[in-house]
Amino acid sequence: MATFDQYDYDVLVIGAGGAGLRVAIEAAAHGVSVGLICKSLLGKAHTVMAEGGIAAALSNVDERDNWKVHFADTMRGGQYLNDWHMAELHAKEAPDRVRELEAWGALFDRTKDGRILQRNFGGHKYPRLAHVGDRTGLEMIRTLQDYSIHQGIEVHMECTIISLLKNGEQVAGAFGYEREKGRFKLFGAKAIVIATGGIGRAYKITSNSWEYTGDGHSLAYHAGAELMDMEFVQFHPTGMVWPPSVRGILVTEGVRGEGGILLNREHKRFMFDEIPELYRHQTADNEEEGWKYTQGDRSAKRPPELLTRDHVARCIVREIKEGRGSPHNGVFLDISWIKTKIPNAAEYIRKKLPSMYHQFKKLADIDITKEAMEVGPTTHYMMGGIRVNAETQMSTVPGLFAAGEAAAGLHGANRLGGNSLSDLLVFGKRAGEFAAKFARENKQAGIDHQAVEVIANKAVEPFERTDGDNPFQVQYDLQEIMQDLVGIVRKEEELLKAISALEKLQERSRKVRVIGNREYNNGWHTALDLQHLLTVSEAITRAAIARKESRGAHFREDYPEKDEQTGNCNLLLVKGPDGQMQVKRASLREMRADLKQIIDEMK
Repeated sequence: MATFDQYDYDVLVIGAGGAGLRVAIEAAAHGVSVGLICKSLLGKAHTVMAEGGIAAALSNVDERDNWKVHFADTMRGGQYLNDWHMAELHAKEAPDRVRELEAWGALFDRTKDGRILQRNFGGHKYPRLAHVGDRTGLEMIRTLQDYSIHQGIEVHMECTIISLLKNGEQVAGAFGYEREKGRFKLFGAKAIVIATGGIGRAYKITSNSWEYTGDGHSLAYHAGAELMDMEFVQFHPTGMVWPPSVRGILVTEGVRGEGGILLNREHKRFMFDEIPELYRHQTADNEEEGWKYTQGDRSAKRPPELLTRDHVARCIVREIKEGRGSPHNGVFLDISWIKTKIPNAAEYIRKKLPSMYHQFKKLADIDITKEAMEVGPTTHYMMGGIRVNAETQMSTVPGLFAAGEAAAGLHGANRLGGNSLSDLLVFGKRAGEFAAKFARENKQAGIDHQAVEVIANKAVEPFERTDGDNPFQVQYDLQEIMQDLVGIVRKEEELLKAISALEKLQERSRKVRVIGNREYNNGWHTALDLQHLLTVSEAITRAAIARKESRGAHFREDYPEKDEQTGNCNLLLVKGPDGQMQVKRASLREMRADLKQIIDEMK
């Protein structure tokens, strides 16, 4: 039997973005040993793509804001499929988590009187996003990373987990490999927290980088955990579309928060054409009112460009489909127009949106202070994920927790911008606290080394084949299928076609061939990622078939309306006894009366 380097921890955190770092810090603070696994390098995480800010009702810019308004906004944005207790905890605890981050060294932009500055964002009633220019996620990661390295946490960089290990019902550890040398690593743990982020690489056009292959969702599912609401994939309305080498790169919502407007090829501001009834009374009646809102006029209502992301993305797709798109299948996002409203507009834009200025200047040779950007939807975020307990973040598998984008519940059918960063701070802390508690109260479960040997042998099978598919080609074909058949606009016929295609890809993935050896072998890494990509793609597609209505980020062309009779439920995906994926409906929990009253008062 082969031997592996083995590491044992009280709490093992898989994923080292914002959520993973916050989990690890909290677990270490409770006096347990903590191991932290990064698929990439420490600090390289999708959190840095969250540019606009952290949503928290600090009330620094508008004293009318408070946790109740934030709670109501989050529930409305999620089309009321959210776990209402998670939304409550999130709204109540986010301000303290932001102040804590500041105490650890985060350098936020400031109001004139020295408080943390907050900006407008889509779906938020008041200016709520604490920010650092348009580099908030980067500053968050820097702060968490600097703080965490003094907490005694052991970090395993460039390490990928390929399977979780169980003993009976309880999680016992994880098995993976180091990407540099290709050597296997075995981790024993009393508690494991999944914080691996999203699934964006299942699609062709995405803001996600190579790490986001749905590992955590897939690991938890195959370990017996329930996935929830996987049909709700967020397509951010504004990604770069031209030139082809930058397609999908995120353009922050902060551009629209600072006054940026969306135009079609006829130079028409098309977002005024369709205002959802749910937001009609909160949306500006005309362009001038929308501009005043972005400049802090408390009596003005928000412009339609700041409606929820699902709606803005669908309006952009409509313009493109009906022939009013930009030359490269997008629309125009224009912030330069504010020069007609304020002096020194170019300087203002460069100061407020420095990353966007340099991104377009360097990647597309466009000066956004003088001309419009071409933008279009890009796969950005997964609202669905591992089903967890709202208080503890533990999944349905004892000892297995999840936090951040990998966990489901907070965002319902659609996430509001800025809520992802406060999500990972609030529930990262909770997951760390309760994982440490679980570790203290439970013994390390024994590891079945024969089962580990089987996993290791299977992992190297692609090297032993003399014939078979190229794993990169299988991944490319998967991305094409998901982009074309399970994208923003869906219908039964195409979803069923996708299921059939995914089954064929499963067969091909079992026969992929890899050349070379285990050191620095991207082909092998991709071959091992395929199991995760295929699992999450199947989950998304099966849930999309089961939800026969349109709600939030899930739009069915053949069922274009919301169905209050069948739609008010969460969809669960579980691995059946025969190994097949099953879809189940779970009724929404009855909301507490005091929270219902808040929502009624905020309508």
